Amino acid sequence: MKKLFIILTIVLFVVLAITFFAMRTYAPAYHFAALETGNAIMAGLSLVTFMIVNKQVDSRPQAFVRGVYSASFLKLMVCMVSILVYVLLNRTHIHKPSVFVLFGIYAVYTVVETWVLSKRVR
Repeated sequence: MKKLFIILTIVLFVVLAITFFAMRTYAPAYHFAALETGNAIMAGLSLVTFMIVNKQVDSRPQAFVRGVYSASFLKLMVCMVSILVYVLLNRTHIHKPSVFVLFGIYAVYTVVETWVLSKRVR
């Protein structure tokens, strides 16, 4: 399962990076640097939280549930702080659809991580 998740995360990172690169050409209003940075942060954070939760799977079912909730909450907090930094740095030129895409990145990585972890528990 560990290899599957790492491969899925890398593939997801590459697919999102290519999508954002295409958006740079076809939808230049989006902030490419912010989207790529958010993608990299969420990919790295997803790998770290997966490793932490994966170690807890064997101990107790409660530890697994607590680990998944903690990992999702940690990623959400990092996402919100990153968006806050983005907003504070770009007060005059905030592109709201870019902010929603950043939350979408969080959602995609969280769904993939939860899906792989729930398959492992079964």
